[in-house]
Amino acid sequence: MAFMSAQAVLLDASAPCPDPAADPRGFLRHLFAVAVARAQPLQQIGAFLPPPPRGRTVVLGAGKAAGAMAQAVEASWPAGAPMSGLVITRYGHIPPRPLGLAQRIEVAEAAHPLPDEAGLAATRRLLALADGLTADDLVLCLISGGGSALLTLPAQGLTLADKQRINQALLASGATIADMNTVRKHLSRIKGGRLAAACAPARVVTLAISDVPGDDPATIASGPTVADPTRCADALAILKRCGIAVPDEVARRLADGALETPKPGDARLAGGEVHLIATPQQSLQAAADAARAAGIDAHLLGDDVEGESREVGKVMAALARAVARRGEPFRKPCVLLSGGETLVTLRPRAEGAPRGKGGRAGEFCLGLAQALQGEPNIHALAADTDGIDGVEDNAGAFVVPDTLVRAAARGLDLHDALARNDACGYFGPLGDQLVTGPTHTNVNDFRALLIL
Repeated sequence: MAFMSAQAVLLDASAPCPDPAADPRGFLRHLFAVAVARAQPLQQIGAFLPPPPRGRTVVLGAGKAAGAMAQAVEASWPAGAPMSGLVITRYGHIPPRPLGLAQRIEVAEAAHPLPDEAGLAATRRLLALADGLTADDLVLCLISGGGSALLTLPAQGLTLADKQRINQALLASGATIADMNTVRKHLSRIKGGRLAAACAPARVVTLAISDVPGDDPATIASGPTVADPTRCADALAILKRCGIAVPDEVARRLADGALETPKPGDARLAGGEVHLIATPQQSLQAAADAARAAGIDAHLLGDDVEGESREVGKVMAALARAVARRGEPFRKPCVLLSGGETLVTLRPRAEGAPRGKGGRAGEFCLGLAQALQGEPNIHALAADTDGIDGVEDNAGAFVVPDTLVRAAARGLDLHDALARNDACGYFGPLGDQLVTGPTHTNVNDFRALLIL
């Protein structure tokens, strides 16, 4: 079966908003562009930068937005004030450098969501830059989603291969992001406040873009500069619940607390500051404002929705049907907006059967389409604001009233796609994927249901 070619869409939030009734897909795409634009580092970071210190300024960081954040700092830092550093971002996520902007912060690339040797080498160099700092020095830590995989420095007794296996098992287990990062923090030599501890006694100012429900800085990228309230016992319990084995030495060190992270009140972290320069709620609010400007009522259902992606899709479908059929709890026309981080539990497959491809947004759309059953006048878009749904080359997908009809005409089976977690194999041939390429930011999932 040949897939329809998909060309990357330019996200231009400044372009005129399409008429929702005449071009529902264009309208939804515009709301997504507005949400992404609100989270761009260059638009936000200047207001949070401290003045240059008496000593050195060292910039450290990691995440899918790290390259864009580094450029934003370079553009906003006072001319002539010295600055150097290193950040790590995902392969292909370095934005084009503006003409005339000098590079003072090195940007290294590594793998996500599974760490690799490049990430390990870059993390070692990054941690070395924290050595020998004084109280006169300033460390700017630029943190965004994806940093958990990109900052990889296994705890004693673990190899990179161990970390890759454990990460892969966590991603497939259906564990929440908070649980995954609890484990990651305790199996690392840099996460869970350890980076800030290594920078002491320098002043540490963390600028973060949130991609986690609740915007907890201790969870964003596994909180490398934030005291960790979780315990080794919590990490061990999560591993046991998910059926994930670790080497015996590591299990013993978790059990006896030898891998404990810096806790609230740790003197090495005293005086540290954390500023959230962009959050999911801010992006959803920007999209809501854009919808209202176009004459469509907008309702925010929450920026921290969690749960199985397909099941969340079914719940959202029930709400949208109630609006479409009964005008409750909202009157149409309207758009329902939500964010958060849903999860996908990979289904068992027959030996030799191909694994499906897709991410959280695509799986949400599969569940939504199944529950809507072609309900008229409901159009939807679910996409990841970093432009990459899971590990694929699309941001997400659209669901429209004739999705099931067009899929059936092509011989596509929705139940089979759900059974194999194969959103790409379903929406790709329909030309219903949103392809944007990396957006150089990340405030998690974006979902919009338009009811006309």
